[in-house]
Amino acid sequence: MASDPFNRSSSSFILVGVPGLEAFSTCLGILFCSAYVLAVVGNGAVLLVLGLDQALQAPTHRLLGMLALIDVLTVTSVVPKMLSVLWLGSAEIGSVSCFVQMFLVHAGTAGESGVLLAMAADRYVAVCHPLRYHALLGGQTVTQIGLAVVLRAVLAVVPLMGLVTALPYCGSRVVPHSYCEHMAVAGLACASPMPTSLYSLAGSSLIVGTDLALIAVSYGMILRAVLGKECCRKALSTCGCHLSVVLLFYVPGVVSVYCRHFSGAVSVSTRVLLADLYLTLPAVLNPLVYSLRSGQIRRALLRMLLRGRVCARCRSRRLRLSLQRQPQLGRR
Repeated sequence: MASDPFNRSSSSFILVGVPGLEAFSTCLGILFCSAYVLAVVGNGAVLLVLGLDQALQAPTHRLLGMLALIDVLTVTSVVPKMLSVLWLGSAEIGSVSCFVQMFLVHAGTAGESGVLLAMAADRYVAVCHPLRYHALLGGQTVTQIGLAVVLRAVLAVVPLMGLVTALPYCGSRVVPHSYCEHMAVAGLACASPMPTSLYSLAGSSLIVGTDLALIAVSYGMILRAVLGKECCRKALSTCGCHLSVVLLFYVPGVVSVYCRHFSGAVSVSTRVLLADLYLTLPAVLNPLVYSLRSGQIRRALLRMLLRGRVCARCRSRRLRLSLQRQPQLGRR
């Protein structure tokens, strides 16, 4: 008799994918695979350019590198396993792997929120206090900001992980989600997940609310400083693009968080898709909006591509010359 895939080792969890949309698993896999490739290529190109070009060492560029690194780590912790569930039916994930994925996802999203806040502050200083920019945001200051962002993310997620891992899991281990989202996993516990739920709601509200308020204040002060000036149109365009990506990061996340705690208002499949969108879409758009709109990074990327093409032509020319010389050497 064939074994039931939902009755496997008690040390594993079973990921459903997107509940209610199993018939569209191939299409969803293509969608998320395309988003993953775009995110990795875009953010990888940004990291490569920032690493190779010594001229791109300004505070803005370091923050962009942090954002790109967080995006790559976050989507890589989720999408490959999601594709194995959607395409291959490989739904089993070990408990340790599940909790590690959970930590990376939630620490990554908290870290990205902190970097977006730091970038908004960076833009405020650059526009409103340009003469003091390098004094206020020197290399040491940016390093301290990066460490503070990482430390805040870890300190916010570690108690949550402690609460989730301490729960007893003695019943079903079928997670109604496409990755190990903490409330979807905690809901399978034999004990009440209420402490985990309350901590998650309070922590998410505090981090997101504080960061969003400070980002709004930063961009509001930028707009007030440039209104009526020649650079107003460019500043409005830049701020508009940045705020669009910020909203695409926060809105699905906020809706997903509150729908989990007030279930019934939104279907399970919609909640899961919102959570997946919250992780993948900003990672695709961030390189385009924040990095490739920068003239310096765009020119550095073009120089790198052109240099690679020139080197390839030089190697090809040297190879042709060596092949032409070989018959002449043979005749001698």
